[in-house]
Amino acid sequence: MVNDMKKSDESVRASRPANNGGRLPAESAEQRDSTKENPGSQTTCRTQCRESVLPAADRIRQAAKRNRKERLTALLHHITPEALNAAFHALRRDAALGVDGKAWSEYEEGLEEYLLDLHRRVHAGTYRALPVRRVNIPKPDGGTRPLGIAALEDKIVQRAMVDEILTPIYEVEFLGFSYGFRPGRKAHDALDALAYGIERKNVNWICDADIQRYFDTIPRDALIRMLEHRIGDRRVIRLIARWLNAGIMEEGIRSDSGIGVIQGSIVGPLLANVFLHYVFDLWFHRKWRPNIPKGEAIVVRYADDVVVGFQYRQDAERYLMDVRERLARYGLELHPDKTRIVEFGRFAQRNRKARGGKRPEAFEFLGFTHFCTKTRDGKFRLGRKPANKRMTRTLKRIGEILRKRMHWDTWEVGRWLGKVLEGWLNYFAAPGTWRWLEKFRHRLMRLWMKTIRRRSQRASFSWQRLSRMVKLLWPKTRIRHPWPEQRFAVNIRGRSRMD
Repeated sequence: MVNDMKKSDESVRASRPANNGGRLPAESAEQRDSTKENPGSQTTCRTQCRESVLPAADRIRQAAKRNRKERLTALLHHITPEALNAAFHALRRDAALGVDGKAWSEYEEGLEEYLLDLHRRVHAGTYRALPVRRVNIPKPDGGTRPLGIAALEDKIVQRAMVDEILTPIYEVEFLGFSYGFRPGRKAHDALDALAYGIERKNVNWICDADIQRYFDTIPRDALIRMLEHRIGDRRVIRLIARWLNAGIMEEGIRSDSGIGVIQGSIVGPLLANVFLHYVFDLWFHRKWRPNIPKGEAIVVRYADDVVVGFQYRQDAERYLMDVRERLARYGLELHPDKTRIVEFGRFAQRNRKARGGKRPEAFEFLGFTHFCTKTRDGKFRLGRKPANKRMTRTLKRIGEILRKRMHWDTWEVGRWLGKVLEGWLNYFAAPGTWRWLEKFRHRLMRLWMKTIRRRSQRASFSWQRLSRMVKLLWPKTRIRHPWPEQRFAVNIRGRSRMD
């Protein structure tokens, strides 16, 4: 069969004879393909492993970049069986089950038939999204965070939609100060951008704002209208609308509030980013910052957590008033306990001391507490440390697990704690945090020793023995991230990520 994936057309022999022709030519003539057949398909084999590469995402990205004000009308045909197959293998094997009860391993047994049928239903319009299973996760403040677990086929289609269509389009649209749920823009990139802006710009005031119940209060109608600015394929819009309106299943009862995006779904974070891109990012970048503030202003947004730095206090107060009004137009509001204006920056300590005040206040962002400090030569330096409540919450959760594993093999528990510490260091081991990392390590050792000694009334396990095990099983405490200005300068390559 010609023109099929990984199939080549019938070849014909070149008419030019080989050099040194004879019974055994020294150089045989090269075969070439006929020019009568159709051009090759969109799937190419250009990697060293000769696996298929789908350049559809690159073509969509180029079209979105080339036609900034036009709507892309032909998109759904990029959801191919190959794209669905790649999306299936990108899912977690041990993920929780949705309302369909299908596990990854069970679906894999008849994968080819299942994906062909799913592809047919998606393109025929007969695909229907199932309700998501609601799970309530406890929050540090005593409340719960509702998460949704989608059915397996919904996860597959959503992953393919995000990877092949939505991400290529909106990575062109998103602005530089937007971080979170974006490829190649992790939490540490946002932290570096904020640190770089505070230390290098005229920042004296920080407005730390968080949108209250953001995912649960997004108006779906407004979100769909925003998506239609760039997506003209009605089939794609209908798919997204079906996911939004699928509802939740809790204790066997289906319900739907009519607003919000399911937190925990694959497509949810990108849709939430799209909404804030139009509601906040473009408004701040094009309308507010060029016209309102009298001094400098920087901004870093990670999902719904926004930190804005100002040169003057009146600019910060005006921004807080305007952003509240802007969000209220879409039914959103700022969290009253997590939104405040803080005097912060290179002159904050001097100014507060002149007024007879205490040291500058600190603020939290992405798990780090940011505070004002100085270098050895007296220059201003942004200090960062793991937030106390994050450290306390983590140790409390570890203690609960240790009590359940009290009678496990000590070496096995030690190896598990080593992995926990490894993950903690991978995130929090930033420059300037060494003593807090050692504090966490010491508290973790004391927690482990307390659990071991509760196994018996005879406390025979010594600290020397525990220290030897820790030295063998736990990673060493060392800084794993560069200084913000080093990594930030490499990432931006001359382009500002705060503009």
